[in-house]
Amino acid sequence: MIILYKTINLEKGMYQTYNKSFTEILEDLDPTINYKNTELEKLDAYQRQLKRFDIKVNGKNSDQVEKFFMNSQSSVLFPEFMARSVKKGIIDAWVLDNIISVKTMSLNLDYRPITLTNTIIPTAPINEGNEIPSLDIRTESNVVSLNKHGKVVTASYETLRFQNLEVFSVILGKIGRDIAKEELIEATTVLDDGADVINVTGVSDDSLTYDYLLQLWEAVSPYEMNVMLASSSTIHDILSLDEMKDATAGLDFHASGRLVTPLGSLLVRSESLPRGSIIGFDKKCALQLIQYGDINMDVNKIIDKQLDECALTITAAFNKLFDESVKKLVYA
Repeated sequence: MIILYKTINLEKGMYQTYNKSFTEILEDLDPTINYKNTELEKLDAYQRQLKRFDIKVNGKNSDQVEKFFMNSQSSVLFPEFMARSVKKGIIDAWVLDNIISVKTMSLNLDYRPITLTNTIIPTAPINEGNEIPSLDIRTESNVVSLNKHGKVVTASYETLRFQNLEVFSVILGKIGRDIAKEELIEATTVLDDGADVINVTGVSDDSLTYDYLLQLWEAVSPYEMNVMLASSSTIHDILSLDEMKDATAGLDFHASGRLVTPLGSLLVRSESLPRGSIIGFDKKCALQLIQYGDINMDVNKIIDKQLDECALTITAAFNKLFDESVKKLVYA
């Protein structure tokens, strides 16, 4: 049996290595591939350290917070426990995968995106002797400033030391869920800002019609409208249309929880939009998520049991890639 994981010297500096997470540092020192065909092969390097110090973070027999602080080595694992708990909360409430085209890790708190000077999609072949259309890629003059999302934990070690780790993880997960919701609000704002508004035609009494949705779908062309972003009340209006009562879409919702319209658009809920507003866009080329680092926290304070006023944050921002791939319908 390989016992390398039991000999690793854990220290605070492992959180401060440039461009590498704590778990990645552990994996370099204790590669998971070495445990193939053993009882430890399903654990990552961090989880093997939990096993090393017999720390149970979930289940009916999960330990108390103070188990991490039984010695100076195991206490180094506690910031990673907190970070993973926050990340789980983010994942539980995460809908941005249904919205963003690409995620970019930035090395700075300011990010300068690139843009195309001509994004018109050609509709005809180029005849011999004719000029080939140019596509000029340039750096934008405007800088995208990244914003912090998160919370400050205000609790002393004495308050937390006898708390169940699984319960504490759920509480930290609330921070992650709040971060995910805040990022969705910011993403919605970026998509909404400057989006061409579709002036619906026909008689209107502030009620949504299927024809309005078709006008939005047409406006997004030649891009594909594969996502519609709207509030709960607006989604209610959409799903109440007779044309939306599609058997296949209903089966997909029951199977996966995804609301897909007969137009082929995924419905994503964003409560920051008012009732009567729908943003339709092409997920493949509309929005970029820019993130600086991972979960940010004061590792030294946490390891030294100075948990009071400890911030847990993520630094990120959004950039609209192709303005013309995003359109907005207002019917009420």
